[in-house]
Amino acid sequence: MKIILQKVLKASVKVDSEIVGEINKGYCLLVGVHKNSTEKDAEFLAKKIVESRLFEDSEGKLNLSLEDVNGEILSISQFTLYADTRKGKRPSFTEAASSEKAKELYNKFNEYLNKYNVKVETGIFQTHMEVNIINDGPVTIVYEKLSENM
Repeated sequence: MKIILQKVLKASVKVDSEIVGEINKGYCLLVGVHKNSTEKDAEFLAKKIVESRLFEDSEGKLNLSLEDVNGEILSISQFTLYADTRKGKRPSFTEAASSEKAKELYNKFNEYLNKYNVKVETGIFQTHMEVNIINDGPVTIVYEKLSENM
């Protein structure tokens, strides 16, 4: 799994011009599922992200976690994170999980996030979405976990 985390002041996602998910201070996560991703990867990344210290303390150092600042998460599925652009002009998506597997692991990932003391909002899997963010920092971090049994 690969996750692009952007620290945000606000974020929202629309489907068919209607807001389906909205947060204030926290993280907007773009979540891609690799064809070899596992539930253990989803569990590991959820914990890693919630415990990451990406918010400023009183001295301006990135030292506080999402829970420390009562932050929120907007989780958006994004299979294009596994685009292969090495050949041609059109990306290949052969490394991305099938839609069935991706949906299952994306939902598991969100379930693991919900086990923490954090509000989690989502987009709608496999729909065209408009994601609006106000990036804070900007702080953008890439997290990736692939099972060792590949």
